[in-house]
Amino acid sequence: MSSYDQAIAADATDAMAHYNRALLMQDCSRWDAALASYNQAISIDPGYADAQYNRSLALLFQGDFENGWRSYEWRWKNAQRLSIGIPRNFTQPLWLGEESIAGKRLLLYSEGGLGDTLQFCRYAALCAARGATVLLEVQPPLLGLVANLEGVSRVIAAGSPLPPFDYQCPLMSMPLAFKTTLDTIPATPKYLHSDKTKVARWRAMLGERNRPRVGLVWSGNPTNTIDLRRSIRLADWVAHLPSEFQYFRLQRQVREADQATLDSHPFIVSLDDDFLDFDDTAALCECMDVVISVDTSIVHLSGALGRPTWVLLPFTPDWRWLLDRGDTPWYRTAKLYRQKAAGDWNEVFARVATDLHREFRSC
Repeated sequence: MSSYDQAIAADATDAMAHYNRALLMQDCSRWDAALASYNQAISIDPGYADAQYNRSLALLFQGDFENGWRSYEWRWKNAQRLSIGIPRNFTQPLWLGEESIAGKRLLLYSEGGLGDTLQFCRYAALCAARGATVLLEVQPPLLGLVANLEGVSRVIAAGSPLPPFDYQCPLMSMPLAFKTTLDTIPATPKYLHSDKTKVARWRAMLGERNRPRVGLVWSGNPTNTIDLRRSIRLADWVAHLPSEFQYFRLQRQVREADQATLDSHPFIVSLDDDFLDFDDTAALCECMDVVISVDTSIVHLSGALGRPTWVLLPFTPDWRWLLDRGDTPWYRTAKLYRQKAAGDWNEVFARVATDLHREFRSC
């Protein structure tokens, strides 16, 4: 902070210094100060794409969706660096809610990770309600899961040839198209459905339920920019897991550092990775009494299935979880467990253990 303040004192027109100060303020959860610095950087350089984009995240964090969604469109200025892919440059017009789509073919397509697709595919039903024929392009692992999504006429695997369409929109621009506010988030209790045959098969494979079943996810994609603060070492968590529950690993990949811990704690049932595609993981979520996960795609999968989902969040989480609340308007069955101090998971583990005892003591 002192270094940035000195840089700004030396040159108040240094947009990058204001921007870097804003990032630091955001990491410290000083939101008003962060927005003030973003605004200062943008006033100096209105085309400063990184400042515009990160300002949008600060607005969304605070629930200012009206301004946040609009500014979020700046993500496309640095799309490749932000790992959201390359703008598609379709000849068909972008639809952001202004034109009538009644009788039109609308292509919705994924742009980010699997969790982003699972969270925002819910908007397909709203598009269909406006009279559109909705074509949904998703990552191949999600094809089976979204095949019966309400409002979708056809699901296409990313990379496959596209059928004709009239308009197009990336999924994460849907909230802007529908002018979504905190009060108008389309949060039906359950908008994805698992394969009933697979659910029945897994219930048979798991056998008689004699203890509450808890699905665990402790780490996500290691290349994620916030992975160091969102993922957990399994060795740090196992001592806090109450012994009267049965635990199941729901994440597909196990890091080398966690494998020894997993091997030495057989009370966590570790299923063969070959069985853990997204359709099977969805079916397993249906077999759990609760899914407890760090911020990964499994959170969105379990939440979209309407399953009890407990989300473990770092002190400064992703923008979609908002601020200072233990619930989320995106998923009615989810509970949020936030770090009260940066890096302190032990206090989070203690609260989770207490709630497991309280909510399942009669099971």
